[in-house]
Amino acid sequence: MSTTIQKVRGRQFFANPGPTNIPDSVLRALDRPSIDFNDPEFVPVYDEAFAGVKRVLQTSQHVFMYNASGHGAWEASLTNLLSPGDTILVIESGYFSVEWAAMARSHGLDVQVLQADWRHGADMAALRTMLAADTAHAIRAVCVVHNETATGMMLPLPEIRAALDATGHPALFLVDTISSLGSLDFRMDEWKIDCVVGGSQKGLMLPTGLSFTGVSDKGMAAHQDAKLKRFYFDWTMMGKRAQKSFIGTIPVNIFYGLRESVRLLDEEGLPNVFARHTRLAEATRRAVQVWAGNNGPRLYCTNPSRYSDSVTAILMPEGYDAEAVRRVARMRFNVSLGGGLGVLGGKIFRIGHLGDLNEPMVLGALSAVEMALRIAGVPHGRGGVDAAMDFLAG
Repeated sequence: MSTTIQKVRGRQFFANPGPTNIPDSVLRALDRPSIDFNDPEFVPVYDEAFAGVKRVLQTSQHVFMYNASGHGAWEASLTNLLSPGDTILVIESGYFSVEWAAMARSHGLDVQVLQADWRHGADMAALRTMLAADTAHAIRAVCVVHNETATGMMLPLPEIRAALDATGHPALFLVDTISSLGSLDFRMDEWKIDCVVGGSQKGLMLPTGLSFTGVSDKGMAAHQDAKLKRFYFDWTMMGKRAQKSFIGTIPVNIFYGLRESVRLLDEEGLPNVFARHTRLAEATRRAVQVWAGNNGPRLYCTNPSRYSDSVTAILMPEGYDAEAVRRVARMRFNVSLGGGLGVLGGKIFRIGHLGDLNEPMVLGALSAVEMALRIAGVPHGRGGVDAAMDFLAG
């Protein structure tokens, strides 16, 4: 099959798990001339957007923002809270949990890992045992990826909080919400989360480039004793600035977009946003469960209690290439799907169903996938799209 990309008419169906679709009203808000970030006209825009992020985080505590992707916010969380040689515990969930652990090691931290089957998820009883065994409280922080984009798995944050409380462990609770915030239920203050990592390009429906951390009062107290080197991400320096964030220039245009994206979330209401994501995710899973017939592609996550409502990872049958399916979808039908990351490259493809998305958009992507499976000669059960439609219409 030729790899020449031909222009396909019509709007692209962007079914990627991040970045995600940008709503038209957000695009219009972004499209404006430059303005000085100290200009009085910009100050209320910044303040409204900042307050909106706190509402989405469901926190009344501290927030710091950065010109960076989510990896920058990861680095901010580690360097502002920890000192060289400190021990942290990372709960393994897939590619991004492994990346966060690697970043921590590069900063001279001692990283323990609660190992887990990427398809099933970590055992909460094993977590309690690990925390209870740490009688000296050497573990300074527990790091969790709430929604593992690479594997289509969600970890239950209230259960992790309960494990910390039940064992009386004082470790800081750090959570990556990059592919969950604004898509899955998340409650920073209620779940006593000490540092939240978030990004602009997924549930907040913005371009990549803005990230942030929500920090608890307990986290700010730990920050006062943290000794890891930092400058650009230093919360103490940020706290002395009028905007309480950003060392350097503020990305003005994205704040106009952020104000609008938060307005859209407020307009729909977070409970309705979460319900919509659950509905679209279940429709996607029902399609995949039909495709799994005839020894076809199947859900990568095997634990129904951990299914992600923002991204579904799909494991190819042995001997078939996920990239071939992605190529057909992109080149023939102008549908963009996510690929496998790290060791899962070529073995899975991913359907993102988060952000600015509705039923017809999901059904269009699923239809393209079912056609791509047929064209690429991948065995599969027929009628996955019908199953999704039956669910959504029911």
